[in-house]
Amino acid sequence: MSDQTNERKLEHIRAIERDPLTDRAAGHFDRIRLIHRALPELDLAEIDSGCEFLGYRLSFPMMISSMTGGDHQVVRKINRNLALAAERTGVAMAVGSQRVIFSAPEARESFRLRQFAPNVPLIGNIGAVQLNYGVELAQAQEAIDLLNADGLYLHLNPLQEAVQPEGDTNFAGLADKISRLVSELESPVLLKEVGSGLMPADIELGLKAGVTCFDLAGTGGTSWSRIEHHRRDDDSDLGLRFQDWGVPTPTALKLANPYLDRATIIASGGLRDGIDIAKSVILGASLCGMAAPLLKPAMESADAVVAEIEKIKTEFRTAMFLLGVPDVASMFNNRALILDEC
Repeated sequence: MSDQTNERKLEHIRAIERDPLTDRAAGHFDRIRLIHRALPELDLAEIDSGCEFLGYRLSFPMMISSMTGGDHQVVRKINRNLALAAERTGVAMAVGSQRVIFSAPEARESFRLRQFAPNVPLIGNIGAVQLNYGVELAQAQEAIDLLNADGLYLHLNPLQEAVQPEGDTNFAGLADKISRLVSELESPVLLKEVGSGLMPADIELGLKAGVTCFDLAGTGGTSWSRIEHHRRDDDSDLGLRFQDWGVPTPTALKLANPYLDRATIIASGGLRDGIDIAKSVILGASLCGMAAPLLKPAMESADAVVAEIEKIKTEFRTAMFLLGVPDVASMFNNRALILDEC
């Protein structure tokens, strides 16, 4: 490995493989029960599960969420398989943090993905906190250009940085720097948490900065706090203490509801199947991100990733059929489709 950031990418993957409890599997979406139509008055084959995102037509409202990148054959294989699968299934894809390209130029190859996914949205990714550690417009534009991206995630991960042995924890004044970057970039900037959720106050700051798309990324799925715990060489249990810290994704969606007239909301964090995607769309999500269910297939082949995504799509379309909704617009923010919450 050529630098610390690059090595950290592999350590993250190893931690996920070694410790199944990094996936918290909280099942927050299981508490939401949807209605059932015994007489849906629909032909399942005619249901339109497609949606629009960043000027593209997707086969259903799914994004392959940010995972990894770096100078290693494993991460190159993962990203290539994910990109190939995104193209074949018609879903969006966001890459893992591209910060590594600034210290390890050889890591660039893992982000040259447009050749594999020419017809779907690709989203670049840089940690927002890096704006306080030397990343400026030129580096942000470089990340976009390398991927030929349609937008740039600025990920917000204060918990992960606080637990990480070498974490960057100066989050002061970031809103102003985000605002400046939004005004300077031609590509859209999206704000994303990494597993603890965005609150209304965060969305308010983002809107003031000119951001109009937010990935809530709540709790219930992968815990980066627990992953970073495995990387510490001391006796601290800080990462375990905070492994479930934050806002569950369904709760974050409900709190974000007042902003649907001004913002596009992406749901991620703990979604594990097509029913969770259906529930998220009903709660106001325009797009739904998944990562953990796709990591193992991505380490195998593009075909394996395609099979998993197609399974999720079938589940989503089946849910639409049983809800009696002919298209995604009919289920978006439609609370009448919720029976109850336990």
